[in-house]
Amino acid sequence: MAELITVEDPADPRLRDYTGLTDVELRRRREPAEGLFIAEGEKVIRRAKDAGYEMRSMLLSAKWVDVMRDVIDELPAPVYAVSPELAEQVTGYHVHRGALASMQRRPLPTAVDLLGSARRVVIMESVNDHTNIGAIFRSAAALGMDAVLLSPDCADPLYRRSVKVSMGAVFSVPYARLDAWPRGLDAVRDAGFTLLALTPDEKAKSLDEAAPHRMDRVALMLGAEGDGLSTKALVAADEWVRIPMAHGVDSLNVGAAAAVAFYAVATGRPQA
Repeated sequence: MAELITVEDPADPRLRDYTGLTDVELRRRREPAEGLFIAEGEKVIRRAKDAGYEMRSMLLSAKWVDVMRDVIDELPAPVYAVSPELAEQVTGYHVHRGALASMQRRPLPTAVDLLGSARRVVIMESVNDHTNIGAIFRSAAALGMDAVLLSPDCADPLYRRSVKVSMGAVFSVPYARLDAWPRGLDAVRDAGFTLLALTPDEKAKSLDEAAPHRMDRVALMLGAEGDGLSTKALVAADEWVRIPMAHGVDSLNVGAAAAVAFYAVATGRPQA
């Protein structure tokens, strides 16, 4: 059973994992270096736990202690009970959901590890918006994508905002980082995948025309909001694909575009 500890001092060193959660640059550096990430909200905490992540501690406002009682009773990690005001002092924002957990990261698999059993893969290049990362992971999980590969400069899927927006889907879809870009795409092609670059360029085939759902193994490449895929990534692709637009709209937000493309890629996919 976890130890329930009431804390009244925002400077208590036991709360260090939760300090400065709104300082993006600090948390980007600190969390991977210290091997932790923050799960926010009851559902996300439960999903992280169910996915096998080890809990370091929980930070709960009083009314959430009973809600999380079954989790508290199962875990050896300390649980810090605080007032909403103290939680805001520590974290830097109003913790609307009243429950935070510090979780232990796990070593990432390699791209080769994931490619062996996958059929439908997402590849992100330079996607640095945490909301977009979370939205893409949520769609990838919901629409049957098998794995996500990230270019070296993509944002951290386990950053608090990404985890929250994904509703814990970052725990459901395995992911890895490619060591080099775009050279790392060679390993994807060598594993038998067709590299499809999603772009609004008029020279690209429509998804209907390309019919990725009929392909045996597909890796769908997505670029950052605004800039899209780089020239190097487009050159490295086997084929360019696009989502047909109407009413003069030139493109969709990358999160929305990803969901549409995932459906087109995964529908009627070959059975393993």
